[in-house]
Amino acid sequence: MTTVFIAGSITIKQLDAKVQERIMNIVHQNFDVVVGDADGADTSIQQFLLHLKYPHVTVFCTGKTPRNNLGQWSVQHVKTAHRPGSRAYFTAKDLAMAKLADSGLMIWDAKSTGTLSNVIELLKRKKYCWAFLDKLKTFHAIKSVDSLESLLAYMAAPARLQADEKIGLTEKLTALRAGEQQMALLPHDTLAAH
Repeated sequence: MTTVFIAGSITIKQLDAKVQERIMNIVHQNFDVVVGDADGADTSIQQFLLHLKYPHVTVFCTGKTPRNNLGQWSVQHVKTAHRPGSRAYFTAKDLAMAKLADSGLMIWDAKSTGTLSNVIELLKRKKYCWAFLDKLKTFHAIKSVDSLESLLAYMAAPARLQADEKIGLTEKLTALRAGEQQMALLPHDTLAAH
């Protein structure tokens, strides 16, 4: 069964009609959905899935109980040694969802480092995602470092600086680019054998 990681910026409280339509497509294909338990986009995603009465949802959380589980769906508790409440503590569940999912749908405000990290984690694992830029109401397919850099062009300079400070964005881009270049050097028959 295909699993889709759906998440977004905490500042996004309502899902755009285009995002709702994309989620309905996921539901119509009967894909499994993994979603976090945060306020903002996670809760809005949960509300919409509940409205659709969609059962194939798993809520990921760190800690004993999810902060939000509107549909009383199954819960995946992610264990972490990080300090409760810290960025690393909450990031642990996002990493687990990126690892489990086959693809992603990210709803981004063009500044949230958490959502941006999810896009990067999926790409690092050779999993693609659609990033919806909430302010522009546009979808962007993220399948390569080039497509990620095109998405990043929508970030304001202060947000880009903050992403460098919080998540080491420049270093992550460099590592992703190096990985793509190494893959390009492999003979095509080697890639097909894997």
